[in-house]
Amino acid sequence: MQDAVDPWDRMLHAGMAKFTRGVSPASLMLAWSDWAIHLAAQPMRSTQVMMVHPWLRAVASASQALQPQADTSPTPGAHEHDRRLADPAWDAWPFAMYREAYRAGARWLDDMSTGVPGVEQHHEQIVAFAARHLLGIGSPANLPATHPEVLRKTLASAGLNLLQGALNWREDLQRNLQGLPPPGAEAFTPGVQVAATPGKVVLRNALMELIQYSPTTPTVHPEPLLIMSAWIMKYYILDLSPHNSLIRYLVEQGHTVFAISWKNVDAGDRDLGIDDYLSLGLMASLDAVRAIVPGQRVHALGYCLGGTLLAIGAAAMARDHDDRLASVTLLAAQTDFSEPGELGLFIDESQLSFVEDLMARQGYLDSSQMAGAFALLRPVDLIWSPMVRSYLMGERAPLNDLMAWNADGTRMPFRMHADYLRSLFLDNSLAQGKYQVAGQPVSLGDIEVPVFVVGTVSDHVAPWRSVYKLNLLCDTDITFVLTDGGHNAGIVNEPGHGRRHYRALHRARNAPYVPPDKFVAEAAQVDGSWWPALHRWLAAHSGARRKPPRMFHAASGHAPLCDAPGTYVRTR
Repeated sequence: MQDAVDPWDRMLHAGMAKFTRGVSPASLMLAWSDWAIHLAAQPMRSTQVMMVHPWLRAVASASQALQPQADTSPTPGAHEHDRRLADPAWDAWPFAMYREAYRAGARWLDDMSTGVPGVEQHHEQIVAFAARHLLGIGSPANLPATHPEVLRKTLASAGLNLLQGALNWREDLQRNLQGLPPPGAEAFTPGVQVAATPGKVVLRNALMELIQYSPTTPTVHPEPLLIMSAWIMKYYILDLSPHNSLIRYLVEQGHTVFAISWKNVDAGDRDLGIDDYLSLGLMASLDAVRAIVPGQRVHALGYCLGGTLLAIGAAAMARDHDDRLASVTLLAAQTDFSEPGELGLFIDESQLSFVEDLMARQGYLDSSQMAGAFALLRPVDLIWSPMVRSYLMGERAPLNDLMAWNADGTRMPFRMHADYLRSLFLDNSLAQGKYQVAGQPVSLGDIEVPVFVVGTVSDHVAPWRSVYKLNLLCDTDITFVLTDGGHNAGIVNEPGHGRRHYRALHRARNAPYVPPDKFVAEAAQVDGSWWPALHRWLAAHSGARRKPPRMFHAASGHAPLCDAPGTYVRTR
């Protein structure tokens, strides 16, 4: 009977998910009920917050906004919920009044949604998060009648900006319905403008293509470098335009580079799990790299979820006395998920059950559904600002290579994503030594090869303090780098890019733990990109340079199949 009912329930949940962008209504209701019940049990507090504070703040904000502005600097804290309000254009009347009213409302919502005794912390965070988003909808920076720049342009153009904005909205709607990329994406074609570093595909299986890149230096480091990005993204985030390609940069520094390009899965791949990505991805690639460059250990680099998989694989290899790795580099990759940041708001039993029903129905998690969750983490940057510029200002933001790559989304198979969310995020089994590979648990503490770790300051996907926790789980030689930027822009951080800087900490094997706040306080700031630091670190853990090995020859059993970037990267 249960088997007959479940498909109907899953069909219902899948239909609901299209309207909620994958967010579980039950999870939201549980959080709201917990908050509302406990708030009702605090009548004196709730009365004070709902009746007294709003009036006092409204009067104070109104009187402050009506005073002459001798100092044109933004009011402290006025833009803490929407940094767009820090622009000097909001200092003039009546826009300062709008800003101060918004500020008062924001503070009131904070008081209402947080600090209620008895509310479970996870539920409080969900309520506060939802309150901020509801408040953000009514931000004066989102409304044409209260936005100074929109009003000026509307008057200057006699409303043509709004007409153009309506045309932009219609075009975006048509493209979304047809599953087309945003305007301008056609200027960034893999293999032409992006993902253009010369190389050959030397291995293809059901899950990935392995690319070997052509050397450009007369001598190379003997140890090859294997790069593994996450399968929630196209690999060429690390091989964008020639000037900001990490892969091209490492090739030009004398490294023999290989990269995994994952297949964009479909419903037929629903049963692929993390073990499949480990065996068909990391292990199959290591076998091929060792056959092509025999007798050498391999430097391995993983980005995002690819870094998490690499850490799991490295721990399993250490457990099994497999010494093929020379080093491990993890870019914005979590290994301890106890504090995953705001992404953790979407991780609980109710939410995971809802998402599993959605994926079970279609066999995968679509890129648009995943992008919707990430957009909720940065609504000002990813939702409101683009909408204001495109639909109210009537302007199209020029698409760059990173934006075009971000629109070239991928899917994740049902089983893999469900296991990933439950085992790693919800249960945190890897950090606890409970995650199993080939039926046996693995421990990150078994890793003995040197590790290079990069975290980014404003990462909403893998918060740097969460990434830093590898120092608590692993006693090997660790170099930790903290760079400015976010999850993508902080990694695509090429030399010569202005206003970039980073901090670095080297902790020798078995050296005392350094807390993150102490690291930030004591580590010197280095101007420029962290890429040269990675190259120097790799070179320091490599042998003397020599002539490049024979490339693309059949003797290894891996004759070239086609030119880079291969075929998997071109599938949508």
